[in-house]
Amino acid sequence: MPTLVAEPYSLSLTPVLGSSGVKGKPVISLPPEGDAIFGYIQSVIHDKPETESPFMVLDLGVIMDLMDKWRTKLPTVQPFYAVKCNPNPSLLGTLAAIGSSFDCASKSEIEAVLSLGVSPDRIVYANPCKSESHIKYAASVGVNVTTFDSEYEVEKIRKWHPECELLLRIKPPEDGAARCALGRKYGALPEEIPVLLQAARDAGLKVAGVSFHIGSGDADSRAYHGAIAAAKEVFEMASQFGMPKMHVLDIGGGFTSGPSFDAAAMHVSEALESSFGNEEGITVIGEPGRYFAETAFTFATKVIGKRVRGELREYWINDGLYGSFNCIMFDFATVTCRPLVTCDEDMVPMCRDSKTFSSTVFGPTCDSLDTVLRNTQLPELHVNDWLVFPNMGAYTTAAGSSFNGFSTSAINTYLAYSTPIA
Repeated sequence: MPTLVAEPYSLSLTPVLGSSGVKGKPVISLPPEGDAIFGYIQSVIHDKPETESPFMVLDLGVIMDLMDKWRTKLPTVQPFYAVKCNPNPSLLGTLAAIGSSFDCASKSEIEAVLSLGVSPDRIVYANPCKSESHIKYAASVGVNVTTFDSEYEVEKIRKWHPECELLLRIKPPEDGAARCALGRKYGALPEEIPVLLQAARDAGLKVAGVSFHIGSGDADSRAYHGAIAAAKEVFEMASQFGMPKMHVLDIGGGFTSGPSFDAAAMHVSEALESSFGNEEGITVIGEPGRYFAETAFTFATKVIGKRVRGELREYWINDGLYGSFNCIMFDFATVTCRPLVTCDEDMVPMCRDSKTFSSTVFGPTCDSLDTVLRNTQLPELHVNDWLVFPNMGAYTTAAGSSFNGFSTSAINTYLAYSTPIA
């Protein structure tokens, strides 16, 4: 059985700066006080007035601070970052350097993580339904843990990767009422569990543990109690079947930073103690995605068009719903922005009337659906001003398209490092 243990980590900046995806790139140090990210974005625009494309700023200090909070609040749960949330190489390299392992869902994601020099023992192939060619690839590179929730998946794994150990993905009793309810697509029902355990046993495969996911985005973390209790029942059922003792519990993702993480950590810890407090040799892993990615990225977009209709102001920016703002459609995200008006040569914002107007912000494509904001109050803006959007790291550029020729691949990412105020 692969270790499924995150390697020793360090929250020193030195290993981060030397990691794949970060090494050789400029990293700007930001002061702990004030609105440092906004000021840095302003300086980028000032230094490169010819900048036309939108760009991201990734704050490595935020990632390191979030890892510290995870280790403090959930010390018994090993983080396996969900690559699908944001596969930015600098983000992945930083997480690898500070001890995260990785949840991959495809051959391409596995390749991206392995290219960082990460051991395959630090990868869980957490996709319950995989292409046969991807299973064969996982076998060839030594990724030896995966999830399943159907008999057909058992047969594919038996045929192409018989040394792989399995985590049975179950549908939790409650999905946490999350924005994205993953139980609609994945997870074995209670009546299917004994059939799947028997199928794996008959195929000569080892079921090492159980996985579940209560849903992504604003999930009610009280759902962890029922989900972890249900997982314990599967552990006991496997023992009753005479199968090797299970020892891996994957509690999935859906974590967000801030007060909601504190609540989730409390419920997870309580549920683990209640169901597994007397068990020895249990490895517990989680699959945080948005927890690490969301607040670490700030997005700057340029105003490229304007229309005035009475008191209504309409603006066009150079990214939209088919690009990074696809999160509005597919992740049910609510975005906010802050205007950054054009500066003079001395970095002083040009004076504007403080009056605000009801405003609509469109994306750049020719689809009328491509609308980022409606009925939002903004000051009078002009072409070449900018709108800055915080918390844009989760399910944004990762799911963007090239519709109408506007591609998220053209979006540059600047690296910064902020230190929290002591």
